[in-house]
Amino acid sequence: MGRPLRIALLSYRSKPHGGGQGVYVRALSRELAALGHAVTVFSGQPYPELDDGVPLTRVPSLDLYREPDPFRTPRPSEFRDRIDVLEWATMCTAGFPEPLTFSLRAARLLLPRADGLDIVHDNQSLGSGLLRLVRAGVPTVATVHHPVAIDRGLELAAAPSLRRRVTLRRWYGFTAMQARVAPRLDGITTVSENSRRDIETHLGVPATGVRVIPVGIDPDVFTPPPPDRPRAADSVVVTTSADVPLKGLVHLLEAVAKLRTERPVQLTVVGTARPGGPAEAALDRLALRDAVRFTGPLPEPDLVRLLQSAAVVAIPSLYEGFSLPAVEAMACGTALVTTDAGALPEVVGSKAGLRVRAGDVGELTAALQLVLDSPSLAEQLGRAGRRRVLASYTWRSTAERTAEWYREVLERKGRL
Repeated sequence: MGRPLRIALLSYRSKPHGGGQGVYVRALSRELAALGHAVTVFSGQPYPELDDGVPLTRVPSLDLYREPDPFRTPRPSEFRDRIDVLEWATMCTAGFPEPLTFSLRAARLLLPRADGLDIVHDNQSLGSGLLRLVRAGVPTVATVHHPVAIDRGLELAAAPSLRRRVTLRRWYGFTAMQARVAPRLDGITTVSENSRRDIETHLGVPATGVRVIPVGIDPDVFTPPPPDRPRAADSVVVTTSADVPLKGLVHLLEAVAKLRTERPVQLTVVGTARPGGPAEAALDRLALRDAVRFTGPLPEPDLVRLLQSAAVVAIPSLYEGFSLPAVEAMACGTALVTTDAGALPEVVGSKAGLRVRAGDVGELTAALQLVLDSPSLAEQLGRAGRRRVLASYTWRSTAERTAEWYREVLERKGRL
């Protein structure tokens, strides 16, 4: 086991109830602390909800994308330093500044504390500020859930106009920085073999140098429903961290519209429709306003109850580096219908869900109909999913493997 490690876990934004970053930071920090390590989380807004015993150091930004006032104009008194000016200027020129500006602020905070740290673990920012830590000899590693360049490619392919493509290229300009930073860190971990291959392609880190450590759930929280609580017939649930083409939500809406010609299907979306975005347009085009409910981000107990009540959970994504929502559904014994995109076949396996071709609305419709028509099939898929999670996808296992990886990095650098 060795001595307890002193860990700084970084996250440039950590939505508590929606999006994988906040979930990852909270669960990994909790389990590392339970293993006896000293973990401090450093996060920008939105700040995470952390468990008792895990301190949070806030790394405040200008919070330019906060709800309900995204792309806001800060007051002059809010500007504190040059990093704030850089953040504001980047947003004003259609770029996304947070990975860079968070990393610069985090490095500024961490360098004076370097003697009290064993390792710095960045969660997906891959900002240039991390290289300041590397140059100072601070062991610095990162989790890359998947390369954001993949999101960029899918959004560009779906862009309706040249103007939109130009704007997207500017917004995703930070991906070039990430490709420069990732190969220079002391270690990279990711969540699936599929993401490991994509990291080599898009970030230039050899696959042999990337450690695969899957994420997971707490199996005592995400549980099947009690025997006396039946699932709601014709209920479909999807979790989408963002209303973007990558998540395939429009394809699911089209499938629900087809199903609605024969049965009273209700879709619950754990997430938010972007004003003027593709999902909003599809709701009107398909006349689905009365059949679809957007919950926004949900606290964990509410999410568990929703998954326990669903007849089927759909994952219609065009790409997934892992898919925590799939694991959460499996843990609740809920049948899955997923696409064959990215790491989904690897995560779900062949027995816990039905698999369709990504983007194929006809196959998605047929698979959902098959599960809704056959409660015995749904139960079979759900039982297989629960078994798979217990065997492979728990946060305690994630933390144990992450701590082992830290020690390997430190030994390689002569720090243990």
